[in-house]
Amino acid sequence: MNARIEPSLLGKMSERQVLRVLQANGPLSRAELARECGLSAPAVSRAVAALLRAGLIEEIAEPQATGGRPALRLQPARDRAQVLGIAVDADRCYLVSAGLDGRLHDNSFTITTPKSYSALLTALTRQARQLMDRPGMTTLGIGLSLPGLIDYRAQRSVLSPNLPFTNGHTPARDLADRLGTECLLLQESHALCLAEQHHGEARGLADFAMLDVHTGMGLGVVSGGRLLTGHTGMAGELGHVTVVPDGLRCGCGNVGCLETVANDTSLARRVALKINRPVTIEEVIHLARSGTIDLSAEFEDVARYLAIAVAAVINLFNPTRLFIHGRMFEADASLFARVEALAAQRALRPSFQDCKLVRATGSKSQGAIAGIIHHLTSSLVPALESNSLCFPSEVRHALPAT
Repeated sequence: MNARIEPSLLGKMSERQVLRVLQANGPLSRAELARECGLSAPAVSRAVAALLRAGLIEEIAEPQATGGRPALRLQPARDRAQVLGIAVDADRCYLVSAGLDGRLHDNSFTITTPKSYSALLTALTRQARQLMDRPGMTTLGIGLSLPGLIDYRAQRSVLSPNLPFTNGHTPARDLADRLGTECLLLQESHALCLAEQHHGEARGLADFAMLDVHTGMGLGVVSGGRLLTGHTGMAGELGHVTVVPDGLRCGCGNVGCLETVANDTSLARRVALKINRPVTIEEVIHLARSGTIDLSAEFEDVARYLAIAVAAVINLFNPTRLFIHGRMFEADASLFARVEALAAQRALRPSFQDCKLVRATGSKSQGAIAGIIHHLTSSLVPALESNSLCFPSEVRHALPAT
């Protein structure tokens, strides 16, 4: 006997289909929506009415070329509803807003990351409220990107070597309690995958990887259209593979981890030792571009270890593209090509030839926006989301299926 599908579920499925089509192709008329969705006109009308009531879409009037009555078209909510994206990094926090079409608004905030968990929550709450308090604007949800190990089932930060004061806390839930709106926690490498898939060169790709080498080293892998998250969402911590057994102490407590020698932070540390004072990656970029100091040895050292990471990802996961997110390549135009050449010597030749290395263009705040938008869209039909993991199950639906 065939399983019975309740009319209310069919209606929700139609709503989700209409919203996703508008996100990909809007603005559209009702007739165009029916054609794109493959739904009947009455089904589209019912779905549109429900989405308008929920504030997820809005109707706009477009002037006719003939000067007649303006045509009414539908688009994801943008003028009267928004979502927020927050990216927390070791040194800075970024807050942005966007419509449900994913396009960022002009207003944004960047703040120095506080040094305690309570101060972080207070600062994020204050800045988020400034974005939320726009007249006539409703905030539907917030995506929060965080570095380190994230337990998606509990929405908890488990271990963040670069932000240890978040360990054991549930920042998204705590922020939701303060702001009175839904908030979703994302691991920052997963956020970068979503940003590249929605705004960069990963659109339509079913197999790609993202290597984040800014503060630490995170890895996001999409294979067969599915984000590989592991049992609770903690997979991908390539940065804590030991490569220098007697090396530097890592924030995780181990020594010689890959992220101590192959990222923006490690490059800045090498330069600091050379000039005998602390420097940021921004200062490294300025020094390199100005030509006032020879940093070729420091760049070569970082490139050698980063090439090991690149080769490992290619050998293990065979992606069609490997995106690398980091500031170091702004310092030396030849550095990316050098990493690629060194990786070619270490990776298995067939896998390397099958993979294109690309500098990532998306941001973690864009990924946070993409994550909360998809969460809101998928929650229209919660009965279809069978996986117990919150964000990983949604990412699997967000990324292209094969």
